[in-house]
Amino acid sequence: MTTPPAPARNIDRWTPLLDPPAFPPDRYALIADRIKALLMTENDVLLIQAEAVVALEAVATSIARPGLKALNIVTSPYGGWFGKWLARGGADVVTLAAEPARAVTIDAVRQALDAAPDSAVLALVHAESASGICNPLDEIAELARSRGIVTVVDAVASIGGHPLDIDALGIDIAVIGPQKALAGPAGVSALSISPAAWKLVSEENSPRDSILSLLDQRAWIESGRAALPGTTAPLEFFALEAALDRIEAEGVAATVARHAKASHATRAGLQALGAMPWASDRTTSRLVTTVEAPATSTPSEIIAAASDLGCELTSGVGPGAERLVRFNHTGNRARFETVLSAVTAYGIALQRLGLKADIGSAAAAIAAAYAD
Repeated sequence: MTTPPAPARNIDRWTPLLDPPAFPPDRYALIADRIKALLMTENDVLLIQAEAVVALEAVATSIARPGLKALNIVTSPYGGWFGKWLARGGADVVTLAAEPARAVTIDAVRQALDAAPDSAVLALVHAESASGICNPLDEIAELARSRGIVTVVDAVASIGGHPLDIDALGIDIAVIGPQKALAGPAGVSALSISPAAWKLVSEENSPRDSILSLLDQRAWIESGRAALPGTTAPLEFFALEAALDRIEAEGVAATVARHAKASHATRAGLQALGAMPWASDRTTSRLVTTVEAPATSTPSEIIAAASDLGCELTSGVGPGAERLVRFNHTGNRARFETVLSAVTAYGIALQRLGLKADIGSAAAAIAAAYAD
């Protein structure tokens, strides 16, 4: 059998993904200021040229040291990673693990802090896309602030989907990624950092000469916020600018409200369908809604049964979420048509598996939620 010739390569073919222009250095500071406004903070903002998990590891690496006492709240694998990074740096980590795939309670946090009164740091994830829950950040931040504890918040999945006023809450470090509710690129992230957090980071033996060093990143601020350290990724920053343009045009409050409506409509549709959402109204994420698969089926079976319907159903991630089906209404998906198609597709999948599902009532409930 004759092997067909390889297609001719046109090395001069133009594509916007190759040979992009350099991102203007004077616009990095403008991006940081726009993120400050988004977060409603006067704290410093650092731009991290990597996905947000790198920014989170940099925070843990920069604050961890022998003798530091930290309370680390775990409600997903991401919180578990943060605690491991703190311990790697020598910190004395107390882990407060919530019930699997559930939000932590403020009473549990209070009890943990009472048992470890010398805690200097408290870390948690705000909203969890892995299981569709949201932790009570307002109450936790107030409790930590009253005890003079530095707070570290993974707000990657909550920025733009939940209200987030950094200065009003007194959050010392907040890590964000634009790829969720902001519907931006995944290869760049940012964090805000307060004077109290800088003081902690600047203590003796803080890491230097590393991509995980916040002190090295701080050199960008000290040099006048011009060129970022390292070789910059222009496509990511052009995309981030475009995402910020779109968010600012819509308005942050409107973006948050759009996610709230999508969450409410999804929950209403599922309940009318005959499925109870996994999280309570008070502890649900506004970006992802989850429901437990019926006892006679699995998430993978349901997802397979809906695979030809052109919607996005996925399974839960992490301990306790193995039997959850996720409905993604994040970013540009936080819209009527996405919510309607996902919930009705779930109903069709149940029917295909021989289970009951009131699809008509679900569609009516979603329509009513959007008619309000």
